Amino acid sequence: MAYRISGIDPAPFTPLFGLDDQALAERGAVRRLIREGDTIPERVELRDAPVGTHVLLVNYTHQPARNPYHACHAIFIREGAETPASIIDAIPDVLAKRLISLRAFDGQDLLVTAEVVPGQDLERLILDYLARPDIAYLHAHYAGPGCFAALIQRD
Repeated sequence: MAYRISGIDPAPFTPLFGLDDQALAERGAVRRLIREGDTIPERVELRDAPVGTHVLLVNYTHQPARNPYHACHAIFIREGAETPASIIDAIPDVLAKRLISLRAFDGQDLLVTAEVVPGQDLERLILDYLARPDIAYLHAHYAGPGCFAALIQRD
């Protein structure tokens, strides 16, 4: 079964690009310069943000469902990111090297099951979950901080 891992659409955040720190703070966002040794997972391009780039820490509604699973959390996006990643049948390094909480949702956006796995074991679980007819899509979260990492769907 083919699957697709998708980065988020940066469009809602592009008005923040280039704002000064005060203007960002007024909008609930923070800018951070990536320095040597930082490992900040970026959610649009699905990679660790490169040294020397700026990322914005923003709040993102990753589960817009109108039910008890509606959820948002802080995420990092690279300032200037334009094109969301779309990765078919492969686990990007940003997920493979981290502990991942994989959450499976049904067609009514209700949680069916979830499991925490090392990223290198993620593909097995993705294929197992997407083989189930009661599961419509998956959300990957970084297990430590709990923040949204990527959407995973059948391709």
